[in-house]
Amino acid sequence: MASKRLSGEGGKMEKKRKKKKICFESAELSKVVEEEQVKKLVKEAWSQRSPYSQGDLELDCQPFPHCIIRNFLSSETFVEDLQKELLGLNFHEKSNDLYKFKQSDDLKKRTEPHIAGLRAALFGPFRSWLGEVLGVELESTVDISCAKYEHTDILLCHDDELEGRRVAFILYLVPPWQSSDGGTLDLYTTDSNFQPKSILKSLVPSLNTLVLFEVSPVSFHQVSEVLTQDKCRLSLSGWFHGPSLERSPRHIEPPVPRNPHLPRDETLLLEWINPVYLDIAYQEQVQGEFEDSSEIQLKDFLKEEKFREVSEVLRLNQIQWTKRGPPNKRCYEVASLDTLPQCVSACWELLHSEAFFLLLSNFTGLQLHYLCPADDDDDDDDEDEKEGNQDKEEKEDVKDVQATGSLTETSETTNEKKELSTPVCSAELRRWSHGSYTLLHDGEAARAEYALDLILPFGCADWQSEYGGFTCYVANEEDEELLTVYPEDNCLALVYRDKETLKFVKHVNQKSSSDSTCRAFYDYSFVYYE
Repeated sequence: MASKRLSGEGGKMEKKRKKKKICFESAELSKVVEEEQVKKLVKEAWSQRSPYSQGDLELDCQPFPHCIIRNFLSSETFVEDLQKELLGLNFHEKSNDLYKFKQSDDLKKRTEPHIAGLRAALFGPFRSWLGEVLGVELESTVDISCAKYEHTDILLCHDDELEGRRVAFILYLVPPWQSSDGGTLDLYTTDSNFQPKSILKSLVPSLNTLVLFEVSPVSFHQVSEVLTQDKCRLSLSGWFHGPSLERSPRHIEPPVPRNPHLPRDETLLLEWINPVYLDIAYQEQVQGEFEDSSEIQLKDFLKEEKFREVSEVLRLNQIQWTKRGPPNKRCYEVASLDTLPQCVSACWELLHSEAFFLLLSNFTGLQLHYLCPADDDDDDDDEDEKEGNQDKEEKEDVKDVQATGSLTETSETTNEKKELSTPVCSAELRRWSHGSYTLLHDGEAARAEYALDLILPFGCADWQSEYGGFTCYVANEEDEELLTVYPEDNCLALVYRDKETLKFVKHVNQKSSSDSTCRAFYDYSFVYYE
């Protein structure tokens, strides 16, 4: 019985071995790759950071070294069959702060004959050629997958740096393509801090063209938004692995300035804010909802006439807008405060005022004003009882402020209750239009702290979620989306985030533009710290 069973298993193993055998079509590479003299000259030019061109091969070193090999595969029939095999794969939607496109699974184990043939050529002879050109030992492990970019798909500015990646490559399998179709590979210059500055060169995708570059501290690039609705930007891409290039410590941006409240009293609230939100009972209801979910959206927050006035003035040309970068972190416009018209400036003062800090305390229970009771959970029972009485008195003071509209008088009688740290805020007035976005980045994650975000949008009455421009909250180092806040006219969004929560604004795409008119909306963005 034992020998019979072993014999049977041996037969099964033989069948399994047969199934694993991969038949592939041989991928013949461009003759220019096989020429020893060309290889020698490319190696010399790459090491000296000088340009070189020979037939279908072009090496350019600005803004960073990259090589273009046209007609990379010598057989047109092979290219056509490869396209068909790739289009038959399953693709997965990929979307986050950095990109939006469709991607296949890793192609390392695909058995389709042309995919397998190309993989063998890339992993074998071409990897050897590339290693000799760069003068490094490239590992046998190569990452490779297929990507489809369609209308409004994009991959924003990044440098590709990840442990072990040495050379990035892209093989284009596109129909006839023009720069007006979008989807270009844009290469960025860098400043003295190795931060991306501006696009120096845009490579238009071309059928059967391979582009490669060394992954380095300055290899910033993007795939621009695909603007055509009729074509698919199909490509194979990945990385050859080897020793990483040495890099300087990453640049740390200076912190955004924070300021304490402006000395403005309740008359500002009465002038600007919908009266329903100044009602004590309603504030308690808001606080209860906020404490349950750490976020709330307050519709019709400003009085209608005030909101309309600010909306109309924001569309005028008297405000000076400046683009904020660098593009590997953000791209949107921010208003210069000294150019704000009176009503826009008054709204800014409202959100920055002492009275508003106190109102936010009532909405959220956070300590954004010294009249807000402290929340000391670590004290013993006696301290809790003592502080409970003090909290009760202070809560009565807060209610007195709202009832009497006399913040100044109450402040004078309670100076001794001032908190140890002064609540502060940072703020911007922003304009969002086609091409605007913010990205998650290491510096933001390192500085993450407890904070209350406030967003008050204007000019987005007909804004659709498919345009982008919405704010996403995500858990640090996780793909999980915790909350999405969509821009809505006169709807005040309040979101409390902890040290493990980050946010980004999704890229505003071409759908936001219609009839050659670029739509834009505005928002006041404030961040409050206890």
